[in-house]
Amino acid sequence: MTELRVPPGSGRQGAGPGEDAPDGLAGAAGLPVTASAKSGPSSSLHAPRVVAGWLRWMWRQLTSMRTALVLLFLLAVASVPGSVIPQQGIDPAAVAQYYAAHPALAPVLARLSLFNVFAAPWFAAIYLLLFLSLAGCVLPRTFRLVGSARQQPPRAPRNLSRLPEAASYQTALTPAEALESAAGLLSGNRFRLRRGDGWVAAEKGYLREVGNLLFHIALLALLGSVGIGGIFGYKADRLLISGQSFGNTVTALDQFRPGRLVSPSDLQPFSITLDRFTARYVSSGTLRGQPSSFSAYIRYSARPGAPLRRGVIQVNHPLNVDGVQVFLVGHGYAPIFRITDGAGQVVFDGAVPFIPVEQAGLTSEGVIKVPDADPDQLGFAGVFLPTAVDMKGRLQSAFPAALLPRVSLISYAGNLGLNTGAPQSVYSLDTAHLRRLPIAPRPLAPGQSMKLPGKAGTLTFTGYRQWASLAITYDPGQLPALISGIVAIAGLLLSFAVRRRRVFVRARAAPDGGTVVDLGGIARSDAAGGFETEFASLAAEFRDSQGGTQLTGQDSAVHHDHIPAGRPGETPGRSMSARTGNESSLAHDEEE
Repeated sequence: MTELRVPPGSGRQGAGPGEDAPDGLAGAAGLPVTASAKSGPSSSLHAPRVVAGWLRWMWRQLTSMRTALVLLFLLAVASVPGSVIPQQGIDPAAVAQYYAAHPALAPVLARLSLFNVFAAPWFAAIYLLLFLSLAGCVLPRTFRLVGSARQQPPRAPRNLSRLPEAASYQTALTPAEALESAAGLLSGNRFRLRRGDGWVAAEKGYLREVGNLLFHIALLALLGSVGIGGIFGYKADRLLISGQSFGNTVTALDQFRPGRLVSPSDLQPFSITLDRFTARYVSSGTLRGQPSSFSAYIRYSARPGAPLRRGVIQVNHPLNVDGVQVFLVGHGYAPIFRITDGAGQVVFDGAVPFIPVEQAGLTSEGVIKVPDADPDQLGFAGVFLPTAVDMKGRLQSAFPAALLPRVSLISYAGNLGLNTGAPQSVYSLDTAHLRRLPIAPRPLAPGQSMKLPGKAGTLTFTGYRQWASLAITYDPGQLPALISGIVAIAGLLLSFAVRRRRVFVRARAAPDGGTVVDLGGIARSDAAGGFETEFASLAAEFRDSQGGTQLTGQDSAVHHDHIPAGRPGETPGRSMSARTGNESSLAHDEEE
């Protein structure tokens, strides 16, 4: 902190701690500059004021428009990884593929929360700072906009001929009658009026401030809605094999990511059964192998005991049940195996989901764990090929549909390590305590078997089913956010479309009898133009309704002061000075 010493006799020992230094001695950045504290009891009084000064400075920096724009840019940049890197809450299967394809890089990205960007602490920090910045910036501006929308027009300037738009005419009416007639016409054109001695001021376009007000309030409401969704909403994932069912409970979900104030009892009690899943692909042409449609045919009930309903979940066509949206985010194959152990007992008979590792042919990888086998536990790891073809001695899948399904497995026996207490993924096999059986992997067609050596048992590939990955989302702030976004856009369009413009009328008695009426107009915001035409129309309407005549010696009843070179006989600099002074006087009158 800078120490300021003021020479004796200056009448002040310097700015107190936490106060701005006088006479522009504060730093250009606006930091609070304080005087040296005297030793003694008064020094303890300076510390709170210093802290308060720094807090005020930090709040001003945080709520400045520059900081808000920087934070908004950071939020946009921070959102990019969420669009490029697969997200755990959207497509867990794609995350598993990324781990398999990048075993060294994936753990690093996971530590940086890049697989769950929008729930990362650093993303939340940027969002909260942006919310505080916008709230501190928008709320004071909102109160100012409310005052501006209720504000009366300013007093009429003395010399209306110096306004950008001006006109004069003479009428036989008295000044009071001319002003009353002008006020009636302006009121009929929806101008807000203010009357004075010998003048009438009118203003129109207050909807512009209403649009600004709506935009700022909707912006805060939008941020609040997003926060409500993050606090009271939740996201979950569930992989369902055809024929399986699940209820919306924490124990039945594969992954559950609740909001800050969500408990397991807050989950909606619906249930879903996947009857079948169909996927169709383009079979010829340059797009061969590209998906054309995915459909998950389901039955569901909103709560226990409620009647079952049928539905179809497709991409971008989620199921809506009890305020929850269920999206279809992935699919794959689940080969069905029947395994007997060395004692001849069937120890496994079911479908195992294999995770796709590439999308062109939908080659999938998976593992099978058989902890109940005797005499040793069994484990298998392998690949499923929907349409297997031999490519130079290596099996690959040539098409994602199951036209020629084959499965190839590597066999293990020993201890699966399931009783150690350490968590294991159902999609990976820990071979630390397993031995590989001496049998070469070979492709099995549905119905084929392979006998394990050492009388360890038999594995039979009986067929396959398809599975669907469902993303379950409950976001109570979604509808308020949508409404806020629409209101914000409407307010922004309103503020752009509406112009604030002012019209002034002065009436004075003419020396030769009658009344001279002076008109003047100015648009506070008229980037697109058009006020000149409106003012000319108003001036003509005034003159015609009052039976006015153009004053002698005027070239035109309406004067447009929009020529950069200035009026005839004036230098450009003088013309601009006159206009600037005029607008300053309007601002001064408005303050009065």
